[in-house]
Amino acid sequence: MNPAFSVIFLTTLIGAGQGLFLALVAVECGLIGSAPATGTALLVRGDAIALLLLVAGLIASRTSWLSREVIVLPAFMVVVALHGWGHYAGVNLASALSISGVVLCFALFYITAMNYVCIKFLQEWATPLTIVNYTLLGCASGFTLATALAAAMEPTLAPFMARWALVLTLAAAASRITSLVRNAGLRPKSTLQSAIGIQHPRIVQKSQGSFNTREFFHGKTRQAVQGVKWGFLMLAFAIPVLLLTGGGAERSPAIAGLTFVIQYVGLLAERWFFFAQARHPQNLYYQAAS
Repeated sequence: MNPAFSVIFLTTLIGAGQGLFLALVAVECGLIGSAPATGTALLVRGDAIALLLLVAGLIASRTSWLSREVIVLPAFMVVVALHGWGHYAGVNLASALSISGVVLCFALFYITAMNYVCIKFLQEWATPLTIVNYTLLGCASGFTLATALAAAMEPTLAPFMARWALVLTLAAAASRITSLVRNAGLRPKSTLQSAIGIQHPRIVQKSQGSFNTREFFHGKTRQAVQGVKWGFLMLAFAIPVLLLTGGGAERSPAIAGLTFVIQYVGLLAERWFFFAQARHPQNLYYQAAS
């Protein structure tokens, strides 16, 4: 497939926002009733950043028809905004909004992933691993961002965030590698003969080039695609794990922030690879391009 950058930014930005909101709810569970001023400030600013990520993802998605399927996003944005406002104004709405937000958050992960799982003829997407990957990758990036916020605003919470960011990053790596192994073993259900309706043992394409070629094929070499794969494995998983394991991220806002940036760049590459790896059956016909 030809990756659409609007969808790449949509899914990675809102995923980070969702993960950050879940991290804030985890903090909130230990702060309700006796939240110190710094803890309240962390929740308010964290909700504001999560909302900005969600808005940025929504803006990025405007050129993509596929993004219209994410119907839960506006409702989740409203809850995140009210959640932050409630803490800022001292209004006791935390419990109801937290529960509603968590439900909407996981519903959004599910709906976003199901946009691709439901396309059965793209075997690389049509697997429950897609849902697991979208959820874990979003949670990992959100908790990594929460680590940076905690290191800057509430250092006592930074080790908790860093530990969970590490666990979620490792879980996301295991899930994504599992999907890579699965997809490497897939074989097309169609053949060149069935694609064009000609049952001849030897078919050679003499020319190619059309809207279909541009729309459903990324145009990159196999070596370039493999380079992106190894790049996202390093940036999204290996390097963040090293930074989170060393303890520097929980002690230094700068290191924690750098960890988030590195991981997010890796997730952009991961999402590009996710789309590029999907082999559309029509490319059997346009085999000179695919």
